[in-house]
Amino acid sequence: MAKVRVTQKKSKIDRPKRQKATLEALGLRKINMSVEHELTPQVEGMINKVKHLVTVEHL
Repeated sequence: MAKVRVTQKKSKIDRPKRQKATLEALGLRKINMSVEHELTPQVEGMINKVKHLVTVEHL
């Protein structure tokens, strides 16, 4: 499996509850916080739901 680094670039303030929950599930709590995940279909779907708030680097 490929690895990806997900970095939160925008605030979750004034976002729907589902998007806030998705960021928390990815492990992102603050702006500029980064986490690494295996690129599974589940993680890819979560990233697609909040792609306007995060940047993704393939490792």
